[in-house]
Amino acid sequence: MMLRGKMIPCHSREAVVTVLSYCNGKMDGYLKHPRLDGDAKIESLTQLVLLLNSLLDLEECPGNPLPFISPVSEGREDAAVFRIQILFREHHTWQGKLIWQNENMEVVFHSGIELLQLFDEILA
Repeated sequence: MMLRGKMIPCHSREAVVTVLSYCNGKMDGYLKHPRLDGDAKIESLTQLVLLLNSLLDLEECPGNPLPFISPVSEGREDAAVFRIQILFREHHTWQGKLIWQNENMEVVFHSGIELLQLFDEILA
């Protein structure tokens, strides 16, 4: 995985997570983000949060991000595809939206912990 150093617009605070399998916090999947060269393999919820946080550290945009339209999973009908929109991050707390593309459902989260709980509830 290689992070791009070039300037990316504010809307890059959206990521796409494709989950192929999930059990007790361990997952097989990948994350797509405009700052990544290719897909980043994800093996746990913890790894997902740490990677998202490092991508957010690269952002220096004020205010709300614009929406970023992301592709759905390629060729895997059994995969769960999520868009994570992190709208605000202050004092290590995230606020944003989790969009489950397969079910066309959207839920707001008010912290990173709440985001983890949402993933676990949906995927368990």
